[in-house]
Amino acid sequence: METPSDELIKVHLDLPNHWWFKGESLWAKPLGNDLYEIQNIPFCAYGLNCGDVVLATADAPDLKPEVRSVVRPGGNETLRLSFSLVREAQEPVLAAIVRFGAWTERANDSFVCVNVPPSSDAAALRAYLNEQEAAGALEYETCEPRVEGSFDDAPDSALPDEEA
Repeated sequence: METPSDELIKVHLDLPNHWWFKGESLWAKPLGNDLYEIQNIPFCAYGLNCGDVVLATADAPDLKPEVRSVVRPGGNETLRLSFSLVREAQEPVLAAIVRFGAWTERANDSFVCVNVPPSSDAAALRAYLNEQEAAGALEYETCEPRVEGSFDDAPDSALPDEEA
C-alpha cells in the first residue's frame, strides 16, 4: 500500500490527438492508494487543473503512473495564452493576470498557462483577456474537457483538404 509523501513525483498522460505534444508529465503529490494531487498547471491536458486529485496507476513498474481519472476537482480553472507580442511586451499583461488573483507558468517565449483559483476574479480576468485578444495581443483557450472520459483533444474528423 502506498503511503502519502511530501515529495513530488511525475504522473503522465498520453495525448495522441493534442495539437502540440502527444503526452504530458505533471508534478503531483502522492496521497496514497494511487491518488495524487496535481501541483502544476497542465500545459496540454484538457479537463485537468492544478489542485485536482487524480487516480493514477502505472502500466508497468518502470513507468510513471498514468492519470486515469479526476477523483476530486481542486476548484481551479486553466487558461492557455498564445502571445503575438514579444516577451518584454507581455509583462504588463502577465502582471494584470496576477492582479486578478491568478498565476502563470511559461512554456516558451509565446506560450503561457494560467491557473485561475476559485478566489480570483475569473469573470474580470476573462473580460480582460477578451480585450487583449480583440487588440491582437494574444489568443487564449479554456481547458474544459474536449472528449468525454479523456484528457486529450478531439481527433481530427477529416483531413484539411477533404470536403464535408
